[in-house]
Amino acid sequence: MSVLKEVLYQLPHEDIIYLADTARLPYGNKSPEEIIKINQEIIPFLISRGAKLVIIACGTSSAIAYPALKDLYPVEMINLIGPGSQAAVKSSHNGQIGLIATQGTVNSGAYQEAITAISPNSTVIAQACPLFVPLIEGGHLDSDETRKIAKGYLKPILDAKADTLILGCTHYPHLAPLLKQLVGPRVTLVDPAIEAVAEAKTWLKRAGTLREAPTHPKYEFLVTGPVPQFEELGSLLLGKPISHAKHVII
Repeated sequence: MSVLKEVLYQLPHEDIIYLADTARLPYGNKSPEEIIKINQEIIPFLISRGAKLVIIACGTSSAIAYPALKDLYPVEMINLIGPGSQAAVKSSHNGQIGLIATQGTVNSGAYQEAITAISPNSTVIAQACPLFVPLIEGGHLDSDETRKIAKGYLKPILDAKADTLILGCTHYPHLAPLLKQLVGPRVTLVDPAIEAVAEAKTWLKRAGTLREAPTHPKYEFLVTGPVPQFEELGSLLLGKPISHAKHVII
């Protein structure tokens, strides 16, 4: 939803096919083989419905599936790792970059590798945050429990004097107000979605397929889990009402 919000802002005239794979969440504790297999099912499904470009709106899939699948399909695919790493390096003044993400993303080393390739002297302090996704999915965006857990996750990053924090899972921007309170004004939060969608816009312009004239874009919401639960939580996280979502089996 955090990526979708950015798509609506930067690409307001585009039709959107949004797939929420809620039946198989969370991804962060799955094996690399499972993550790749899931994406091998989802990407062709989206292409079959007319997608001209696919944004992999998941940090774990971007870290694990994108490198394995990026050249296998006839449409451009945008991931979050490269754009997020570029933004973090640009933001950091002391080279100490914090990363909060799922266990799968942290274990993949994708952000660590991308950042050190751009800036060899930078250090990445990576912290897996397995409890964040269920808390956010439960709507607990600013509860005492969420605050306590976040403080524990952030401690090693703040102890290392990081001045930049990558929100390495697309759920985490929904906690941005809380996280900003906890890290203070000296730490810049980096949402990879902002740069990733900007990259998508650049690619669409270059391909000559960007819709710039005012249109009436169509939004299709597809979900693999219960529809009412998705519509309720999705509306909360997106900040706009979602209705007429459809259940699909992939």
